Amino acid sequence: MSPSATASVDSRQPIAPQPHGGLDRFFKISERGSSVAREIRGGFATFFAMAYIIVLNPIILGSAKDMYGHQLNGGQLVTATVLTAAFSTLLMGVIGNVPIALAAGLGVNTVVALQLAPRMSWPDAMGMVVLAGIVVMLLVATGLRERVMNAVPKSLRKGIAIGIGLFILLIGLVDSGFVSRIPDVAHTTVPLQLGSDGHLNGWPVLVFILGALLTLALIVRKVPGAILISIVAMTVVAMVIDTVADLPGEAWGLTVPQWPGNPVATPDFGLIGKVSLFGGFDKVGALTGILFVFTVLLSCFFDAMGTILGVGDEAKLTDKDGNFPGINKVLFVDGIAVAAGGASSSSASTCFVESTAGVGEGARTGFASVVTGLLFTVALFLTPLATMVPSQAATPALLAVGFLIIAGSVRDIDWSDYTLAVPAFLAMVMMPFTYSITNGIGIGFIAFSVLRVAAGRWREVPVAMYVVSAVFVFYYAMPALGLTS
Repeated sequence: MSPSATASVDSRQPIAPQPHGGLDRFFKISERGSSVAREIRGGFATFFAMAYIIVLNPIILGSAKDMYGHQLNGGQLVTATVLTAAFSTLLMGVIGNVPIALAAGLGVNTVVALQLAPRMSWPDAMGMVVLAGIVVMLLVATGLRERVMNAVPKSLRKGIAIGIGLFILLIGLVDSGFVSRIPDVAHTTVPLQLGSDGHLNGWPVLVFILGALLTLALIVRKVPGAILISIVAMTVVAMVIDTVADLPGEAWGLTVPQWPGNPVATPDFGLIGKVSLFGGFDKVGALTGILFVFTVLLSCFFDAMGTILGVGDEAKLTDKDGNFPGINKVLFVDGIAVAAGGASSSSASTCFVESTAGVGEGARTGFASVVTGLLFTVALFLTPLATMVPSQAATPALLAVGFLIIAGSVRDIDWSDYTLAVPAFLAMVMMPFTYSITNGIGIGFIAFSVLRVAAGRWREVPVAMYVVSAVFVFYYAMPALGLTS
């Protein structure tokens, strides 16, 4: 090989660059050292790595009830989830030109299902998600998003991420039946127990255990699409068990693993546009409503920022100083995705870290996201297949995602500085222990402000942190003050 050829390879330029016309120029495929084949391969890899959300999001949202006892339709949720993922990912590919796919975020959907919906109607809850997306877009347009990001210490951000990971893990254990709530009639202070009666029994629980072991084993072996493979495999196992053992439908919970008469169906768009922007404020009051919007905002905010920078760095899209050129376009699309998720009633969409699967296959441009988005579009017509997956086959993914979030964050907390470590610790444990992401964020913020003042380091606390902490203090004091919370 000639010296010039060697230099071409070392500088990450394509081995045999060929003109690809307008497509190449628009997405800068050759310029970034990629090829159309790599982008297509990367788009497929990302889709299969994150397709589990088509199953999981409807299970999480569909298992919750609003204040009127209403539940969202499973088939309509699948359509809404897939449609929003397709729209957001295509938009990221065309406008952001980065290999990052988006879909309903795990963590924020639990906020919507377990904190917002029980206090208001579903349209009210989704309206607050839309408002959070609008705020994100305003923050980007004014250049404040990065400033707000910098106001929260890195250790506290990581503590919040870990708390969300633990919360997701607990939800997976509960929804699968591996862990259950001890009824109040038992007169015990212990809130949870193993299985439904203190023991692991029943075929559905076995499906969850096998699925958890399979998922983790595939992740350990770095198998692409590990989560999706496990969901498909355990759904097949559940179908066989259901047929042979002839279990009653209620044994599986909301979804019985039975093959649909017709796996292809027309999408049901019944949830699209079912939104009330300000109805939730009438139900919970202005302050609580603002805090709910703020919680949704934070749940999307930090996760998306970390994912964008992480995927960008792995795809070699950052400069020598670690900055991401053109990041505002990416952040703005992320804001649109949050609002679009609320408008479709599928909860906020956000950037998926599984996009690294596509980067690992060579994706470097937004064309890979276009491919992923088109695959989601095809999935719109396969709703019956998604609605036959029981929670016991899907919830092992929550176990895996929870672990990956925790593993990627815990090492970045400064445990030597107690004014950082204690707030981070409180944020991470209060989320699962109080079953509330809002509480974890609020208590973590308050602890940080108080401890920095106690240590004589009050000047190191950004004004924004003092303001937000004061709002949370007032929020927690509202019942004692006789105010509606």
